[in-house]
Amino acid sequence: MTSEHAPIIQMKNIAKHFGSVIALAGVSVDVFPGECHCLLGDNGAGKSTFIKTMSGVYKPTDGEILFDGVPMHFADPRDAITAGIATVHQHLAMIPLMSVSRNFFMGNEPVKKIGPLSFFDHAHANRVTMEQMRKMGINLRGPDQAVGTLSGGERQTVAIARAVHFGAKVLILDEPTSALGVRQTANVLATIDKVRKQGVAVVFITHNVRHAFAVGDQFTVLNRGKTLGTAKRGEITPEELQDMMAGGQELVALEGSLGGTV
Repeated sequence: MTSEHAPIIQMKNIAKHFGSVIALAGVSVDVFPGECHCLLGDNGAGKSTFIKTMSGVYKPTDGEILFDGVPMHFADPRDAITAGIATVHQHLAMIPLMSVSRNFFMGNEPVKKIGPLSFFDHAHANRVTMEQMRKMGINLRGPDQAVGTLSGGERQTVAIARAVHFGAKVLILDEPTSALGVRQTANVLATIDKVRKQGVAVVFITHNVRHAFAVGDQFTVLNRGKTLGTAKRGEITPEELQDMMAGGQELVALEGSLGGTV
């Protein structure tokens, strides 16, 4: 499937050092439009550093980032957002007491003018918010519903719908299902599928192999700042992916040395 079109983002041999600490040691990943690329690894594997480098928070110590085939040098996250790279963090930047529509348009407020005065365009904001949430399968009671009354999964969907509406070509999701129950997780995974079908490239950071396999087209495993490998759907089983995440080769060697007691 990926051979039919070019990657929208190419991360080539990305290294990131913090003084003498090597957080990333030459990681390469290609992300394609309309696909969900799952980035897996245990805590400390380098996932967070890698996505912060992709989204302009960190500048790579070495390596190259290509966006639509053009070398990119993001000065800060705003440059990445302008290019079309949006990140939805696990801890959402939302104000619980404010309405869904206000949160949806936070930082991008539509205005209407009456004479010399400008006002927040409630009618436009409310209409667009309801439309976009319906597209994602969420039926709100109303656009003035407080974000704090939504479930965790619904809040994730608001953040995802907001990013897509404002032009995200690449959507980075940082552990979006880690704190959710079964039903809310299913809703977020369904949202990821809808976004992918709109042609948006999704980078899904997770340590849950089952969640990755529910929506993933490609899977990359990081371990101690290095890529253990990338596989397409159908090329690897969930069990093999889990073994890679856990350092499968080391586990096999340890089991052999202990006579199969592990």
